[in-house]
Amino acid sequence: MHGLKLVERFKSTQVHALISPSDTTTGGKSSRRKFINHKIKSFSKSKPSNWVSVSESTHLPYGLPTTDLLEPFIDPHLKPIDFVGTLADLYRRLQTCSAQSNDKSMLCIEQYSLLRSLGDPKLLRQCLRAARQNAGDVHSKVVLSAWLRLERREDELVGVSAMDCSGHILDCPKAALVSGYAFNSIHDNCQCLKDHSEVIDTSMFIGNECLGLNEDSDVSFFIGNEEIKCVRYRIAALSRVLNVMLFGSFLESKMDRIDFSQIGISVKGMRAAEVYSRTRRLDFFSPEIVLELLSFANRFCCEEMKSACDAHLASLVGNMEDALVLIEFGLEETANLVVASCLQVMLRELPSSLYNWKVMKFFCSSEARERLARVGHASFLLYYFLSQVAMEESMVSNITLILLERLSECATERWQRALVSHQLGCVLLERKEYKDAQRCFEAAAVAGHVYSTAGVARAKHKQGQQYSAYKLMSSLISENKPVGWMYQERSFYNVGREKILDLKTATELDPTLLFPYKYRAVAKVEEKQIREAILEIDKIIWFKLSPDCLELRAWFFLVVEDYESALRDIRVLLTLEPNYMMFHGKVTGDYLIGLLSHRVQQWNQADCWMQLYQRWSCIDDIGSLAIIHQMLANDPGKSLLRFRQSLLLLRLNCQKAAMRSLRLARNHSTSEHEILVYEGWILYDTGHREEALSRAEKSILLQRSFEAFFLKAFILADKSLDPESSSYVVQILKEALKCPSDGLRKGQALNNLGSIYVDCGKLDLAADCYMNALDIKHTRAHQGLARVYHQKNQRQAAYDEMTKLIEKAQNNASAYEKRSEYCDQEMAKFDLDTATQLDPLRTYPYRYRAAVLMDDQKETEAVEELTKAISFKPDLQMLHLRAAFYESMGNLTSALQDCQAALCLDPDHKETLDLYNRARD
Repeated sequence: MHGLKLVERFKSTQVHALISPSDTTTGGKSSRRKFINHKIKSFSKSKPSNWVSVSESTHLPYGLPTTDLLEPFIDPHLKPIDFVGTLADLYRRLQTCSAQSNDKSMLCIEQYSLLRSLGDPKLLRQCLRAARQNAGDVHSKVVLSAWLRLERREDELVGVSAMDCSGHILDCPKAALVSGYAFNSIHDNCQCLKDHSEVIDTSMFIGNECLGLNEDSDVSFFIGNEEIKCVRYRIAALSRVLNVMLFGSFLESKMDRIDFSQIGISVKGMRAAEVYSRTRRLDFFSPEIVLELLSFANRFCCEEMKSACDAHLASLVGNMEDALVLIEFGLEETANLVVASCLQVMLRELPSSLYNWKVMKFFCSSEARERLARVGHASFLLYYFLSQVAMEESMVSNITLILLERLSECATERWQRALVSHQLGCVLLERKEYKDAQRCFEAAAVAGHVYSTAGVARAKHKQGQQYSAYKLMSSLISENKPVGWMYQERSFYNVGREKILDLKTATELDPTLLFPYKYRAVAKVEEKQIREAILEIDKIIWFKLSPDCLELRAWFFLVVEDYESALRDIRVLLTLEPNYMMFHGKVTGDYLIGLLSHRVQQWNQADCWMQLYQRWSCIDDIGSLAIIHQMLANDPGKSLLRFRQSLLLLRLNCQKAAMRSLRLARNHSTSEHEILVYEGWILYDTGHREEALSRAEKSILLQRSFEAFFLKAFILADKSLDPESSSYVVQILKEALKCPSDGLRKGQALNNLGSIYVDCGKLDLAADCYMNALDIKHTRAHQGLARVYHQKNQRQAAYDEMTKLIEKAQNNASAYEKRSEYCDQEMAKFDLDTATQLDPLRTYPYRYRAAVLMDDQKETEAVEELTKAISFKPDLQMLHLRAAFYESMGNLTSALQDCQAALCLDPDHKETLDLYNRARD
C-alpha cells in the first residue's frame, strides 16, 4: 500500500529535473534578464520574526538556492558496499603475491583505486610508491614515476623542470628507463645527479677510419658513387641476416663491391654502421645518424645495434620538443626505450600536456592506442593515470571522455571494468548524456560495483523516470546492509515526510555526507528560517570544510545582510579553490569580494595582523584563513603568509590546499634560507623525513632563523625520544625562541617545548612554558597546562584548565575530547558525546565508549559502537580495537578480517601484526 501511495504522489507531483540556473529565479520561473548588478526584491511583506528581508541593496543577482537545484554528489571512485571485507581480501592477495612482480604492482594500483574515496593523500602516496617499488618493466616505471611527481605537484614549483630529478629513486626519470627489479626502499636516493660521463677521444675517428684498429677492409658498399670500405666479418657479425648475406649462399657472399643504394641509408649512415661494427659505440654520432642506424638495424635484424640505438636516442630526450619529434620515429621503428623516454616527458608535463593537441594525438584515438600497444606502451595503468588527471581538470571535456574510452579498451580485470564503467557513467552524467550514462552505470553494477546503482537511479531520474529510480534504491536498501549513501540517494526521489526521514537516516549512518545538511538548510531558507539554515549548515562546516557548503552559508549571510560573515566565507572558499565560480557558476568570488568590501569596515595591513592575532588566539581557524586571504590580496608575494595559510589548512584537514599554499610560499620566497625551510616542510609532509632535516640544517647554516630551528626540532621530535635526544630538541627550540618571530609562532614553540618537558618529567619547566605561551595568547597552551596538572594529580585543576580552552576556542571538539580524560565516567561520556556531535570524524570517543561497554561485558554493543564509525571512517585504530574485541569473544574469523583490513591501510602497524599472528595461529 505504501508503494501505491507513492505512485499516486509521483503522478500528481511535478518531477523536477535540474533546472538550468540561467533560466531560474527564486520562485522557479524563467528569467533571462538577471545580470550581475541586478538586485532582487524582498520575498514577502508579512514575515516571521526571525525572517530578515532581502533589501534591494543585497547582492543576490540570481536569487537564493532552492531545494529543486540540489543534488547528491555521485563519487567517481570505487565504493565497495563491504569496504572492510574488500580491503581484507586485497591484503590477502597482496600477501600471497610474489614480491617484486608486476602483478603485485597492479594490486597496489587496485588498492589505490579503493582508497581514493577516503581522500587521504598519504595513503594514496603509499600505494603509488609500493606500486613503483614492485614494477619491473620500463613502461610501468615511467608511468608511476610521473604519477608520483604529479602527486607532489612539482609542476607548480618555480624553477623545477619536468625532467629534473628530485633525488628519490622511485621517481627518478633516469632510473625509470632501466628495466628490471631493484630492491630499493621508498626513501633511497638515486645516483643520477653524479657525473658518470666519459671523456670521448673523438680525434681517433677520422672519416670512416678507426685509427685505433688496424684491419684491412675486404668488402665495399656503394651508395651512388660513394664507396664505404668495411671489414666483411664485422659487418656480418651485426646480425644473422647480414651474416647469411655475406657468408652464405647469396650472390653478395662472392662480391667485394655491393650496391646498397636502394637500402635507404645515406653515405654518412653507412660509414657510421661500419664504425659501429668495429667499436660498438654511438656517442660520437649525431642523432640523425643514429636514427638511420636504427632503421638499418630494423631492416637487417641487428638486435644489438637496435638496442644500442634505442638506448642512445632515449637518453637524448630532454624536453617536449625532442619528445614530439622522436616518438614518431620510435613508434615507426618499434623502439621501446625511445617511446618510453618520449612518453616520460609527456607524462611528467601533466596536466599542462593535456591541453597540447600534438601530445594528445598519441593517446586519444583507438589507432593511437594500438600503435602504442605495438611497442608495449598501451596499458590500463597508463590510461588510468591520464584519465584521472583529465577528470580532475574537467569532468565534461572531450579529452576526459576519450581517455576513459581508451581506458575501457585496456580493462581486463573485473575491478578495472567496474571502475572505468562507473567513471564513464559519472562523466556522461555531467555531460547530460543520460541514456549512455545509465548504460555505463549498469555495466559497472553488473561488474559488482553496487554503488553504481545510485548512478543508474540518477540517470533514470534525469530521463523522467523518478518512480523507477525510487523503486531501484528501495530495492537496494532492502537487499543489502544499509549504508548512508543509499538513503541519501533515495531521498532525492522521495517526497514529503519520507524524504526528510531518509535524509535523517543518511546522516545517522554517515554524518560526513554533505547533501542532507545542504538540503535541510536550503529547505529552512524556503521556509524563511534563515538563522536556522545557518545553524544547520554550520554542523557540517565545523568538521568538514567544503567550498559548496561555504558558498551556501555565504549566500545565507547575504540574505540577513551580514556582509562581514559572507565575505569571510567567500575568502575561505577561494583559499580552498581559487577559481571557484559562485551563484550557479555565474560569478567569480573575486568579483563578489569587490562588491562586498565596500559594505564592511576597511582594514590596513596592521589592522589585519591584529585581527589575525585575535582569531588565531581564539582558535578561529576559518576566520584566520579569511584574514590571511585579505592580507595576501594586499601583498600576494608574502611567503610568510602563505606558510601560515598552509598551517591553518592542515589543521582543518584540507591537505591538498595546504600543500598548494606551501608550494606558493616556496615560490614567493626571496631568500635561499627561506626556500630551504619551505622545501623542508614539503618534503616532511610527503614522507621524506631525512631530506627535510637536511634542508633545515642547510637553512640554519645560511641564516639562523626561527622557522629553520622550529622545522628541525619538529622533525626530530616526530619519533620516540630518549633523554639525550629530548635534551637536544629542547636546545634547538630554545635557539628558535632567540630568533625574531611573532607571538603566533613563538607561542607554538613554547607549547612544543612544554610538551617535551612533560615527556621528560620536568613538570615545573613545562608549566612555565605553557604560562609564557598563554601570556602571548597561545590559547592551545591550556591543554598542555591541563596535562601538567594531571601529571601532578591535580585532576580538578586539569579539568578547569580544559574548560577555559572550551570557552575560548571556536573549534573545540578536540578540547571536549581531551577534557573527558580529567573527569568521572558520566561527565566523560557527556564530553565525548559532545565531541562526536561537533566532529563525528574524531575516533577516540568511539573507541572510549566501546571500551567502557566492553568492560561492562556488553560485547555486542561495544562492537556495534565501533562498527557504526568504521562504516563511514575505516580507521586503523578502530579496526585494530574491533579485531581485539572479536579475538576476546572467540570470533577469530572476524578478528582476522579486521586485522587484514587494518594492515591494508598500514602493513607495518606492530600491534595489529601481533594480533593478526595470534589470531592466525
